[in-house]
Formats: sequence, C-alpha cells, structure tokens
Amino acid sequence: MKLAYYIKKNRLKGDARVESLLERLRAAGHVLYAVEQPDAFQSETDVLLSLGGDGTFLTAAQFAVPAGIPVLGVNFGRLGFLSENDPDRVVEALSAGDYSVEERELLQIGCPDLPEGKVWPYALNETSVSRVSASMLGVDVEVDGQQLPTYWSDGLLVATSSGSTAYSLSVGGPICLPETKVFIVAPISPHNLNVRPLIVPESSRLRITLRSRDDRAVLSMDNRNYTVPAGTRIEVCAAPMRLRRLRLGHSNFINALRTRLLWGEDVRNGGNLD
Repeated sequence: MKLAYYIKKNRLKGDARVESLLERLRAAGHVLYAVEQPDAFQSETDVLLSLGGDGTFLTAAQFAVPAGIPVLGVNFGRLGFLSENDPDRVVEALSAGDYSVEERELLQIGCPDLPEGKVWPYALNETSVSRVSASMLGVDVEVDGQQLPTYWSDGLLVATSSGSTAYSLSVGGPICLPETKVFIVAPISPHNLNVRPLIVPESSRLRITLRSRDDRAVLSMDNRNYTVPAGTRIEVCAAPMRLRRLRLGHSNFINALRTRLLWGEDVRNGGNLD
C-alpha cells in the first residue's frame, strides 16, 4: 500500500515509537511519505495515517476529505476515540487486509462573518458558539424553521454522533453510536434549569442567532476558533461529503467506551462487562 502520514505534534517527530512503526511498515513492503498540507498527496495514495491523538485526527481530516482518502488514526495520544488504534496492531492489520472503511458524517457551517475562502467550513465532531466575557449569551435556534426556546447559557454546540464522546459529552450530551444518523444540540452551562440536550435528525437544517451585551462571540469548528460579531447568523447542516475512516480488525465503539472512559466500570461486574 501507499501510505501518507501526518504528525501534528513536534514532540512526536523523531519519537522512537513513531520511527519504529514507520520502519516496520516499510519492512512490510508499504511505501510511506509525510504530508503537512492538504494539497501534498501523491497519486495513488491508499491511506492517510494520523499519528497522534484525536486533535491530530481532526486536522488530518481536513487534508483527507477533499482528496477522498481514508484516514487511519494511530494512537500516540491519550484517550483516542478517533485515533483508537494501537501502533502494534497497525502493521499486521494493514498487511493482512484486516480492515474496513466506514463513513462519518460531517457538519457544514455557514457564517457570513468568517473570512471568505480562508476557512474550511466543516467539522467532524462539533461546532459551537460561546461567550467571550462574563455576560451570558441568549442563543436562539431554529430547527427546520421551527423556533426553540431561547437558551440562556455560556454558549451552544451542535455535535455529530462522532462528536458525542467529545465536547458534547462534557456538557451532558448523550453518547451515540457513530452510525447513528443524528445531530446533538446542547447548551453549554445553561442558566435555564429546564433545558436539556436535544437530538435532531441529521437531515435537519439549523439556524443560530445570538443575543449578547458583548459585541463579539467565539465560533468553533472542532479544534479551530474564530471571533465573530455577536449579531452574526450561523447555519448548520449535514455536509455534502463524508469522512472515510479506516477501522482495523475487530475494533468497535463499545470497546472504546469501556477501555477509555471505563464505561460501566463497577465492582459488582468483577472487572468483566461481557
């Protein structure tokens, strides 16, 4: 196979574990080269290896999606839901063809106050809007033209099922299996006691507007942040393309929950959830 690889963290460049993986892949007959920007792919590239954690994977997605190349996340970080694969499994699985390609939904974000032509307007995990000072935000949301009650909060996020274990989880959103065709609308530190995260179909189109004493707010798309006027309008819907992600062997989302978040860990289970 012809494999590109992307390393975001400088501390991993030249790391012994990374170099060992690359050397073993070459010894197994794979062709490797590094990429550092979206238009640097060579022809006939089969897979992009994301070497790091989930933050690295999110940046690698910006490279791979336009090129239509699947991404394999190799975990040199911490939790790793997107970059779940142990380096020791990668060589054997790729050489044996023990993998499958899955597709993950992307969000498309429209905002007239973003720099035109300089922003990749998509997100794999979530997009969010948040306050810049102590003043709370009033966030108005329309779902397919239907107005929701105003969220008085520190902000609001819209997450994909892939992002249900990321920012959305930390604000009390539900965990969704990656293949679930939904978006999660969740307030960030709400000042209303009677609002909860809302699940909507992935076919929904959302319009978000803000009320604020400040003249600015922060709009985030995964790991990218932009300052926008508080009176801006944000449109969110499903993107016309998807991320292709390589999944090795018998890896699955439930096992990732168990091993990374200790989901269901209970002394009554005797350390075995099977």
